[in-house]
Amino acid sequence: MPAGHRVRTVFVGEDRTQAKVVIVGGGLAASRVAEQLRRAEHTGEIVIVSDEVHLPYDRPPLSKDVLHKDSHDFADVTLKPREFYDENNITLRLGSAATAVNTEASTITLADGTELGYDDLIIATGLVPRRVPSFPDLAGIHVLRSYDESQALRREAGSARRAVIVGAGFIGCEVAASLRTLNVEVVLVEPQPEPLASVLGAQIGALVTRLHRAEGVDVRTGVGVAEVLGDGKVQKVVLSDGTEVEADLVVVGIGSRPATDWLEGSGLAVDNGIVCDNVGATSAPHVWALGDVASWRDATGHQARVEHWSNVAEQARVLVPVLLGQEPPEAVVVPYFWSDQYDVKIQCLGEPEADDIVHVVEDDGRKFLAYYERDGVVAGVVGGGMPGKVMKARSKIAAGAPISDILG
Repeated sequence: MPAGHRVRTVFVGEDRTQAKVVIVGGGLAASRVAEQLRRAEHTGEIVIVSDEVHLPYDRPPLSKDVLHKDSHDFADVTLKPREFYDENNITLRLGSAATAVNTEASTITLADGTELGYDDLIIATGLVPRRVPSFPDLAGIHVLRSYDESQALRREAGSARRAVIVGAGFIGCEVAASLRTLNVEVVLVEPQPEPLASVLGAQIGALVTRLHRAEGVDVRTGVGVAEVLGDGKVQKVVLSDGTEVEADLVVVGIGSRPATDWLEGSGLAVDNGIVCDNVGATSAPHVWALGDVASWRDATGHQARVEHWSNVAEQARVLVPVLLGQEPPEAVVVPYFWSDQYDVKIQCLGEPEADDIVHVVEDDGRKFLAYYERDGVVAGVVGGGMPGKVMKARSKIAAGAPISDILG
């Protein structure tokens, strides 16, 4: 366990249904845990504090529907309408970034200097996109994490001719697909041998490369970006192999880091996210964390931070009862995530790793299905455009079945 994290006991049986709960964050984790608290008959005050001016909203569509549709209504990504929060007596402090937490005084400080007290604090601040420090301050360079950033990129894409996307992870690949839908020429730059190679391995990454090239994307692997040039606005990108690419847009998709800077000096244990036990309790009493920002202890005793949409619901289902003094539910959770690229939904069940043995069992030139083997058992399944066959493997993965049970 990381240094500085002291084990503490969550006292089951203590009734905290009337406790004042402050939730910091403006995404799925914040909205879902507030909803779960009210469903669990929590009657105390609930306050959601967010640095965004928008109602809590769903982020996965930002690189897909929000980006490539001609017109988009914010209501399409809003998780709950304003009426939900009013009817459930949930106070929203929007546009109010949390800047510090004092766990001894049980208070958080907001950007305007306001101090807000809590009985229980739930941190759900998510991620911050990584940027390239060497890139100049030019118009046309974008990261994609917020609704406003997605809208700004969409506006510029309407008149852009060519975009360079730096990084071929899930965000980079999804943005590439969306921009191609808008008839923007796309150069996708990735230092690894294939897109998604560090997550799904080079073999499946090659199938993703094939998909993008079939849609007209210029995929450049094994190369990075050396320099971005322009006079006030992006005009050219110089790659690490010396190649120069003209560009109107540059989208940086090189990953994200947990949004924990505001916790400096709080005493909370942070190590690749906020360190939590297996129910979301942190190193400070009555402080909890979930979602992308949280590193939970898994069933094997290791710390794991999972950046999947579906993980949030599972964590909320565990955290809320324990916060209220009840026993946590028992469940075997099989991680699941997906990525929409063109007309192909890439889905993953389980925990595949890049160095697993990969068995591609179906491949029609565009759609595919592959099983991941580790130590003789099925560790995961990845499919492109094969939703039924992917989901069918859930029970086998949960049971740790031998790979022979899948391959026949």
